[in-house]
Amino acid sequence: MPHDVVNQSPLRSDLDEYATNTALVEGVERHDAAWAHHRLHLTGQRVGTASFQRDAERANRHEPVLHTHDRYGHRIDEVEYDDAYHRIIGAAVADGAHTSAYVEPMPGANVARAATFMLYAQIEPGHACPVSMTHAVVPVLQQHAEAAVGWLPRVFSTTYGPALSTEKHSALFGMAMTEKQGGSDVRANMTTATPIGDGRYRLNGHKWFCSAPMSDAFLVLAQAPGGLSCFLLSRVLDDGSRNGIRIQRLKDKLGNRANASSEVEYEDAVATLVGEEGRGVRTIIDMVARTRLDCVLGSTAGMRQATAEATWHARHRSAFGRTLIDQPAMTAVIADLQLEAEAATATALRLARAHDDDASDEEIAFRRLATAVAKYWICKRGPGHAAEALECLGGNGYTEAFPLAMRYREQPVMAVWEGSGNVIALDVLRALDRDTVSFAAFDMEVSRAAGADARLDAWIEHTRGLAREVASDPVPDAAARRLVASLALALQGSLLVRDAPHAVADAFCATRLSGDPFGGALYGALPRGVDATAITARA
Repeated sequence: MPHDVVNQSPLRSDLDEYATNTALVEGVERHDAAWAHHRLHLTGQRVGTASFQRDAERANRHEPVLHTHDRYGHRIDEVEYDDAYHRIIGAAVADGAHTSAYVEPMPGANVARAATFMLYAQIEPGHACPVSMTHAVVPVLQQHAEAAVGWLPRVFSTTYGPALSTEKHSALFGMAMTEKQGGSDVRANMTTATPIGDGRYRLNGHKWFCSAPMSDAFLVLAQAPGGLSCFLLSRVLDDGSRNGIRIQRLKDKLGNRANASSEVEYEDAVATLVGEEGRGVRTIIDMVARTRLDCVLGSTAGMRQATAEATWHARHRSAFGRTLIDQPAMTAVIADLQLEAEAATATALRLARAHDDDASDEEIAFRRLATAVAKYWICKRGPGHAAEALECLGGNGYTEAFPLAMRYREQPVMAVWEGSGNVIALDVLRALDRDTVSFAAFDMEVSRAAGADARLDAWIEHTRGLAREVASDPVPDAAARRLVASLALALQGSLLVRDAPHAVADAFCATRLSGDPFGGALYGALPRGVDATAITARA
C-alpha cells in the first residue's frame, strides 16, 4: 500500500545513553571515577527514555513566557516554563549535575559530575545553563563565606523548586555581567552600587544578558565607589518581598529556546558585596572559568547526540541495496564525526579531572590554560559537526520532528557564551605572556605522548615554534587564533595517542595533524589506511 511506512529508522529511545557512549565510559574509568559507573548507568537509562525525550522536545517547543505583572497590576517579573522543563531540570539536580563534585570531593568527583551533566545536556541543553551557573558559583561562595551565609547548603541540595520563596531549602544561581554598551568589556559597565551599610548596596542600572532570570540569586558586576565590584543579588528579600529586579523582555534567540535569557533593569535592588570593592572581575573570574569548562562539556554533549543520531539512522536506513552504514562514503562520514566527538570527550574529561580537589599545582596551572584553549576549539567545532550529522539524516534531519535541527541551532551558543572566539584567543595570549608556568604545564601534558607517533611529535614541535613566534611578534593578536587552534589539536592528539584505541589515534593524527587540506575540515574525506569501520563501531 502507498501509505505503508518502510525503510525508516525506529525511534532511538529506551537506551542506556551512558553504556552506549564507549568513549565516555572509558574516560570515566581512566580518570578515577569508576566508582560512579552505577549511578551514571541509571542516569543514562533515565535520559534515554522516550518520555524524557518527549519532555526535551516539549520544553523547546513550549518556550518560556514572561509575566511582568499579575492580573491585579502588581509587578511580579516572573517567567513561566512548561512543566516538561521543570521535570528535566529537577531530574538533573536530583542526580547532582550541578554540585555533586563539591558534596563528594573525592578523586574523579568532577569527572563523574561532568559525565552526569553531559548525559542530561545531550538530550536537552537549555536547562544546562542554570545548572552550570550553580555549579560554577560554588568556588566564589566558598572563598567569600561572609557574603554567602546560608547559600552553600541550598546550592548543594538535590531538591528543586521553581517558585521564588525564602522558604526553599534549595537554590539555583545565575550571573549577570554584560551591558549593552560594553558586552565583553565589562569594565565599561555603568550599573551603580551605592553603599547602604552592613556590606549591602543598592544597585541601579541594567544588564543586556541575564540568562535563567528565575534563578534564586545572581552574581552581578556593578560600579561601587571603589570601582567595578561583585555582588550577590537575591531575587527575594529576607522579608519575602521581591527585590528590585525588573525583567524587561526575553531574548528571541537562535537556539537554547527552553532556557529564558532576558534583559533586566535594577531599581534600588539590594545586594551584598562579595570580595573587595574594585576587584569584581577578580572575584567573579572563578565562576567564569567553571562555566567555560561547562561550555566544553555542553559542546561535547551535542557532538555525542549528533553522532549517535546520525549513526542510528545510517544503521537502519537502506539505499541502493545496502544499509547506509555499510557504504564506504557514509562509513567515512560517521567515522569522522566520531573522531571529533572522541577528541572532545577525551579533552573534556581530562579537564574535569584537573578541577578535582586533589589537583597539584601543576594540574592547576595546566587547567588555567587548557580550559580556555579547549573552550575556543571544541565550541567552534560544534556547529559544523552538527550540520554534517544533520545531513546524514537527509530531509528528516532538517525537520523539527527529529532532534538534530534543535542541536544545529544550539551548538553556536557555546562558542558565544563566556567569551566568543576573539575574547578567548586574546585571553590565551595574555596567559602565555604573564603565566609561563601554565604554558610549561600544558607543554608537559602534551609531551607525555612524545615518541608514540611521529605526526604528533612534529605537530607539538610546530606548536612550540608558533608560540615562540607569537611571543616575539610586536602585534601578536592576528596570530592568536592560529596558535590556540594549534594548542588544542596538540592536546587532543596527545590524549588520543596515549589513551584511545589505535584506530582512533591513528585516524586523528592522519586527518588533523598531517597537513591534509581536508583533514577535519571536510568530514568524511579520510585518507587511505584509516580504519573507519573500527571507529564507526564506537559510535
